[in-house]
This record gives sequence, C-alpha cells and structure tokens, in this order.
Amino acid sequence: MLSILRNESQYAPRRRTQEAHSAHPRAPSVGASMALAITLIAALAYWDAQGESRNALADFGREQATLAHGISASLASLVKSPGAVSASRSHDFFADVRNVEQPSSLRLFIMRPDRDGLRTSDGKIVHDAEVERRLRNGDSWVPLDRNEAPAFGLPRRTAVAGLSQFDGPGGRWGVVVAATALRERDREVRAQWRSVVAVVLASGLVLVFGGLAARKQRQELELARELAIADFQRERDEQLVQIDKLATMAALATGIAHEVSTPLGVIVGRAEQLLPKVATDERATKGVRSIIEQGTRISRVIRGFLNLARGESPSLEHVNPGVVAEAARELVEHRFEKAGVRLNVTADPNLPDVACDPRLIEQVLINLLLNACDACDACDDGNGGGVVELLVRADSERVGFVVVDDGVGITPEAAARAAEPFFTTKQPGHGTGLGLAIASELVKHHGGQLSIAPRSTQMGARNRTRGTRASVELPISKGTG
Repeated sequence: MLSILRNESQYAPRRRTQEAHSAHPRAPSVGASMALAITLIAALAYWDAQGESRNALADFGREQATLAHGISASLASLVKSPGAVSASRSHDFFADVRNVEQPSSLRLFIMRPDRDGLRTSDGKIVHDAEVERRLRNGDSWVPLDRNEAPAFGLPRRTAVAGLSQFDGPGGRWGVVVAATALRERDREVRAQWRSVVAVVLASGLVLVFGGLAARKQRQELELARELAIADFQRERDEQLVQIDKLATMAALATGIAHEVSTPLGVIVGRAEQLLPKVATDERATKGVRSIIEQGTRISRVIRGFLNLARGESPSLEHVNPGVVAEAARELVEHRFEKAGVRLNVTADPNLPDVACDPRLIEQVLINLLLNACDACDACDDGNGGGVVELLVRADSERVGFVVVDDGVGITPEAAARAAEPFFTTKQPGHGTGLGLAIASELVKHHGGQLSIAPRSTQMGARNRTRGTRASVELPISKGTG
C-alpha cells in the first residue's frame, strides 16, 4: 500500500503536467493567415490590372482598325474611279490624309500591289515585314513594340497598327494606321498605381484587423494556459489530499494490525488451553475450534495487510474462484440471516483458477457483501429484507466477482468516490469509509480492478435506479483456461 503511494506521488504530477500541455493544441498562426490574405489581394490586383491592360490595348487596336477601314474605303473609291488615280486626285487624297495624321501620335501608310514597303503621306517608304505579312493575312490590327514604333514615326512606346485592305487596280491594296498607345499606357500606369494604393490600403486593413485578431488569440491562449495551470493545481491538490488519506489509512491499518495481534494471540492461546478441558463436550469442542480457526484466519489477514503496507507482493495461490466465493458466503451467512436478507451465490461451472491470496480476496468479497446487506437492511419500502446476489463469471482473460443488491442504491457521484478513504454514505457511527478503500487497494495489488456503480432495474414499462452493483475483476492464472 505504501509503495503505491510512493509511485503515485512520483509520477502523477509529471503525467498531469503533460496532460495540461496537450489539452490545448497550438492555434493556427494569425501572421501566416495575414500574409496569405495580402498575397491573394496583390495577386488578384495584378491579374486584374494585366487583364485591363490587355483589354485596353485591344480596344485601341480595334479603333485604329476602324479608322483604317474608313480610309481604305475612301482610297478604294478613288483608285477605282474612271481615269484611275490622277495626280490632282492623289494630291488631294494625301492632303486629306495629312490632315488626319497627328505628328508623333498617328500616321497613315499605304501599301500598293505594284511596290514593296509602306508609303507615307509624304512619299517615304517604310519596311516592316511582320506588319506587311499580317496585312496580307487579313488581320484587323497588330501591336507594335517599343522598338518598332520609331520606324513608323512614333515615340519609343508601345503602339498599334490598324490594318485594312481592298481589291484595286493591280491587286490587293493595303492601308495601315499606326498610332501610339502613349496616353492609354499612361492611363494604365495610373490605374496600376491606383491598384497599388488599393492593395496597400487593403493590406493595412488586413494588418490592423489581423493584429487585433492575433492579440485576441494571444489573450485566449494565455487564458487557456492559466486555466490549464489552475486545473493542474486543483487536481494536484486533490491528489495530495487523496495521498494524505491513503497514507493515513495505511498508518491506521498498520497500527490497528499491531494492536490487534497481541490480544488476538491471547484469545487463540486461551482457546487452545480450553480445548482439552472440553474434549468430552462435543458442542463446546466445536465452539472452541471455531474460535481458534477464526482467530488464526484473522491473524493471517493481518499479516497480509502488514506485508502489503511494507510494499511486499501478496502471497499468491492458484485457487478456484467459486471456492473463494463460497468461503466468503460462509463467513457472512450469519449476518444475512440476522438481517433477514437473502443471499444467493451463483458460480459458472469450470471456472479457471486465479492467482491470489485467498484470505485477502475473501476479505474483499466479505466487505462488498456486508455493504450490500446493510443497504438492503436500510431499505424500508415494504419489500422485506431484500436480496443480494454474488455472481462469479469468467471470460478469456479475467474472472469477475459481481455483487448486486436491491437496496437503497448509490448515486453516480457517490459511486465515483466510493473507494476514497474516509468517504461513506452510511449514517454517522455506522461506517468508517475505509472498507472499500482497503478493498480497492487489495484488488490493485492483485492486478485487478474494483468498480462500484448504480444498478438499473426494470419496473413495469419504466427503468429506475435501485440497488448497487459492485464488481471485482482479477486476471486468470497463467496456464489455466
């Protein structure tokens, strides 16, 4: 018993600390969430700006293509008119073209089927293989990069060329309207800056609210940590109280055992002295032998308690569970008869052996049976003295001793504390609160488990809680089945 106290005090605080830390897993990082949100905002803004840039350039190219189509129609009517293209008409046409052109902004070029290159309104020839190819292919417009633009008399900025062609004298004629996208690009740059400002503002809002969320998260984590520490301290205090009770119980049991041993030896010695003197009286002889047997049994139980209190293992024997149950029944039978409570013992046939100290396990069963008897005796509902059953069952690994009664019963809260030292539900003066605590320690020393729970019974169409169910489970002896 004392060895258990030492083990509990050594390992329990460490186990509780680990549970306190693992009860609150690390929360997701708010900083990572903010960084992801800002990245998504910037990516969406960039994607939107690029899309708008492409759309704006395409719209500008289509505008130049429309202008090229208009000029192409005018040129077609000129070259197809009777008399072909006279010098005066050509001069008038190019004069009109120069009025349409804007220096360094918009230029007009004509491609004749009988000449290479693109002719300007002032008679110069410009060669651009890509534009000429796209013109012959019937494209409506083509972008010009910043390196191509100066060849068309435009600034070194992105430009577009609107394309149009028609059938005229000698074959396919072409019209090219080259225009700089300077203003469009400037508007695009301003739009991009507006996007940058929007991203910065959105990021600022994300950072502000993310910072608030992070602060709240830290506060929650700190509160959770404080609660975990408080729970750990409370459980540790409860455990220290429990250990103190167990230590008190161990010291009390040891003291009682020492104090009882001496008068018990005197009783057994006097009884042995009386035995020859009553040899002629059969009834007296039987009574004296009973005193000696029970005194000897008590002495063995006391020695078993003392051995456990010193941290020694119980003296194990391979015994049949049914024999242990029957021995416990014989020892409490007179108490049940006096209380008017019926006791039924049922053991499965062919039970496997258990390795135990039979006297200590008998003492555990005696304690459970007497508690059940007291519960039935205290139940005054007109049903008589009540019934207590001791059932012995076994599975592939364990043997179970189950004591059920139909007495006053126990609440789930009281059942959870039933094995605590000095806890009792009996009236003052009728219980010490040590019986189940000692029984639980005895079962643990045998590698088993003691459990106490309310018993549910069927009453008509309804279930109700009536009585108590106590169970002792012990491992089967190795080599038995």
